[in-house]
Amino acid sequence: MMMKTLPLSEAIVLQRGFDLPTPERRSGRYPVVTSTGMATTHNEFKVKGPGVVIGRSGSIGGGQYITDDFWPLNTTLWVKDFKGNNEKFIYYLLKSLDFSSFNAGAAVPTLNRNHLSALKVAIPVRATQDKIADVLGTIDEKIELNRKMNETLEQMGQALFRHYFIDNPQARGWEEGAVSDLINIYSGFAFKSADFNQDGEYGLVTIKNVQDGTFISACTDHLGDPLPAKTPDYAHLSSGDIILSLTGNVGRVCLVVGDKYLLNQRVAKLAGKNGHQAYAYFLFRSTEMKEKMSGISRGTAQMNLSPIETKKLKIKTPPSHILVEFNQVAGKLVEKMVANNEEVLRLTELRDTMLPQLISGKVKA
Repeated sequence: MMMKTLPLSEAIVLQRGFDLPTPERRSGRYPVVTSTGMATTHNEFKVKGPGVVIGRSGSIGGGQYITDDFWPLNTTLWVKDFKGNNEKFIYYLLKSLDFSSFNAGAAVPTLNRNHLSALKVAIPVRATQDKIADVLGTIDEKIELNRKMNETLEQMGQALFRHYFIDNPQARGWEEGAVSDLINIYSGFAFKSADFNQDGEYGLVTIKNVQDGTFISACTDHLGDPLPAKTPDYAHLSSGDIILSLTGNVGRVCLVVGDKYLLNQRVAKLAGKNGHQAYAYFLFRSTEMKEKMSGISRGTAQMNLSPIETKKLKIKTPPSHILVEFNQVAGKLVEKMVANNEEVLRLTELRDTMLPQLISGKVKA
């Protein structure tokens, strides 16, 4: 593979993003890109797509590939000139770089583009760049397809839930019960930092892993065998388990992806009784339940949701045959969502393994 090593400034030109205060933003068709992703939209753009952005402040490095015209905020650096290189290859190149040693911030991580100029990078000929971009791009396309499919499945499940339990005229005649009548809520275990083992096989799931509808598989802390003697069985998490955030952005719910995880304190596990997992998931994903959980949350510096009080929340208790009928249909949607999530995890790991190998030339595209 023909490869040349040169300073980053000779491969691309990076430019700081542009100010756009929130009050000045006008909803439109152009994405407003921050250091961590798309924040909102605007009715004007600053950069023609396709483009590549990395984090400059707050979250540094990484990489985002934007196909459309866009507005990069001043917390980012965007590629002003690709100098004839494949745009998507440059995106993957920047994703493969570790920018942590260039952090010039104290309290807030910050990149200075002038400090990056001398960073040496390996650049293959354009034909090889095109092949690398095609190989990795194909994997990313499949990942994105699965994510969009899951968005559709989620919408279908929520629509079914509303049809069966919210908009159903018969629901008015159902008996009033509590969440605990239909769903078990297990509080996370208080693992001690003294038991942490960064080489351990179990990832410790905290509130950082629970996003709204999305599970973050990367864990900060780990544990290994033997686990603490009092570790409850329910603290072991596996693919498809439903978890709920109890602190900060309370009420976030997602499905676990992968195995070998442990449930830490301030995160709860939801388990539908009699196998009614789909009901448990879509109930806690519903707007009505989120509002109820918000209403019982307490705190000043940050909000806290009590699992005990959550169990007591009043809900209409559907007849068992309605629950069975709903779970027969919605359960298949959840199963497909879990399968898609697992494939996304496998493809992400494959892409991240291949990325440095392809970029360095150790593996030919």
